[in-house]
Amino acid sequence: MWDKIINVITKANDWLNGIVWGWPMIILILGTGIYLTIRTRALQVRRFGTSWGETIIPTVKSIGKRDKNKSKKENSISQFEAFATAISGTVGTGNIIGVSSAIMTGGPGAVFWMWISAFFGMVTNYAENVLGLFFRKKEKNGDFSGGPAYYLSEGIGMNAKGKGASALKTFGKILGVMAAVFCTFAAIGMSGAQTNKMSGTFQSVFTDANKTTVGLVVGIAVAVVLALVVLGGIKAIGKVASILVPFMSLLFIVMALVIICVNVTAIGGAFALIFGNIFSFKAALGGGMGYAFSQIIQKGLARGVFSNEAGLGSSVIAHSASETREPVKQGLWGVFEVFFDTFIICTLTALVILVSFGKDEVTLYSGAYIDTQVSMMAFEDVFGMFGKVVYTTIIPLFAFTTILAWSYYGEKSVDFLFRKTGDKGRKISTTVFKVAYVLLVIVSAVIDGELAWAISDTFNGLMALPNLIGVVIMGGLVWRITKNYFDRKKGKNVAPMLSAYPEQNAEFASELAEFDDEEVPVEETTVSDAE
Repeated sequence: MWDKIINVITKANDWLNGIVWGWPMIILILGTGIYLTIRTRALQVRRFGTSWGETIIPTVKSIGKRDKNKSKKENSISQFEAFATAISGTVGTGNIIGVSSAIMTGGPGAVFWMWISAFFGMVTNYAENVLGLFFRKKEKNGDFSGGPAYYLSEGIGMNAKGKGASALKTFGKILGVMAAVFCTFAAIGMSGAQTNKMSGTFQSVFTDANKTTVGLVVGIAVAVVLALVVLGGIKAIGKVASILVPFMSLLFIVMALVIICVNVTAIGGAFALIFGNIFSFKAALGGGMGYAFSQIIQKGLARGVFSNEAGLGSSVIAHSASETREPVKQGLWGVFEVFFDTFIICTLTALVILVSFGKDEVTLYSGAYIDTQVSMMAFEDVFGMFGKVVYTTIIPLFAFTTILAWSYYGEKSVDFLFRKTGDKGRKISTTVFKVAYVLLVIVSAVIDGELAWAISDTFNGLMALPNLIGVVIMGGLVWRITKNYFDRKKGKNVAPMLSAYPEQNAEFASELAEFDDEEVPVEETTVSDAE
C-alpha cells in the first residue's frame, strides 16, 4: 500500500516538475536577474565592496554590542542573526549533497549554471530583501512580519490610479496568497529533503544497520530537538543559527581547502571539466549517458536555486525580522548571502568532488555510489576516520539549521494566510503547522532520497513563480529606494524611504535622526508601480 502511494506521488511530482522547471521558468529566473542587473546598473558588481563594508565587516567588529536603533519593545533580531537565520536556510545539504547530485546527474557543466544563477541571484536577492523590509509590518507584540506574501499583496497596485488600478491590486493579492501557499509547502519539502539527506548520511556510515530503522531514529531525534527550538520562535532560531552557522561553515571551508590543496595538480582539470561541459556532457561508459543542454541547465539552475534560494523570496522572511531600519542595508546582506552560499560553499564542494573523482568518471557517474556518499568519500580519503566523523557532523548541522529556518518561513506564511481570523485564529493555525512540520520530518527520513529532492525542487519552482513576477513589476521601486539610500549617504537632504506605510516610515526616520544627531526630513512615502 505504501509503495503504491509513493509511486503515485512520484509520477504526479515528475509531471508537475517537468512543467515547473521547463524553459519558461528558466527564462523567468535568468530574465529577472538580467532585468534587475540592468535596472540597478549591475549593483551586485558596483556595490560588491559596499556589501562587505556594510554587512559582515562591521558586524564582526560589533559582536556582543546591541544595535543602538533597536527598540526594547520589539521582538526583532540583530542584522547578523537575521543573516545567520537566512543563510542557515540556504546553506544546507544542497550546498554539499545537492552539488554532488547536480554533478552526478547533470555533469560538471551544471556547476557553471549554478554560478550563472548566483551572479544574477545576488541582485535578485537584494531586490527581494529591499522590498521585504520596505513592506514589512510591525505587529502588536513587537514582531515584524514580512516576505513575498506581504510585498506582493501590499506593493503591487498600492498607489495605482485609473481604470486598471483595482485589477492590479487584485492581481497583487492573488500573487501574495500564491506565494504564501507555495512557501508553506516549500517549507515542508525543504525540511523533507534536508532530513532525508541527513538520514542518508548516517545510513552511509552504518551500512550494516537496517536503513528504515536508521531513518526512523534520525527522524525522531531531529523532530524532538526541532520541537524544542521552534517553540522559542525567531529569537531562539536566530541565536542557534548565529552560533552554528559560522562554526560549521568555517570548519567545512578549512577542510575543503585542505582536500583541494592535497589534490592541487587536479584543479586545472576540474575547471576544464566544468567549462568543457557547459552545453553537453558524456560520461565514460561508452557514451551511454548523454545529457542534453536543457538537462544541464535545469540541474544547475534548480540546484542553484535550491541552494541560495534567490528568486524564491524565502530568506526575506528572516531578513524582515531584522532590527535595521534601512531596507538597502539588509538588501546588501542578500548580495553577500548568495555570494557566500554559491561562489564559496558550493564551489568548494564542486572542486572537492571533481579533484577527487573527476579523473575517474566511471566511479562518479556509473551509479556505483549515491550522492550522500561521494563527498564523504573525499573527506575520508584525505582525513581518514577523522574526516568521516567531521563530515557526519557537518551534514546534520547544515541540514538542521536549514530545517529550523524553513520552519519559521512556513509559520509566517501560514500566519499571513490566516491574518483575518484574528489573533486566536492565527495562533491556532501556526500551532497546527508547527506540529505537522515536526511530524512530517519523521516521515521524510524514510522516503526515497530522489523523491525528497524532486518534491522540494517542484515547490521551490512554484514559489518562485509569483515572487519573480512581482519583483519584476516593482523593479522601479527597488531602484528608487536604492537611489534614496545612497543619495543620503552622499549627504543629500532627502526624505528617507524606509517603509511603505507613512506612520512606520516617520517612526523609523525619527529614530535615524535621533541617533545620527541631525535633521532628517520626513515626508509621506509614495509608491508607484508604473516606474
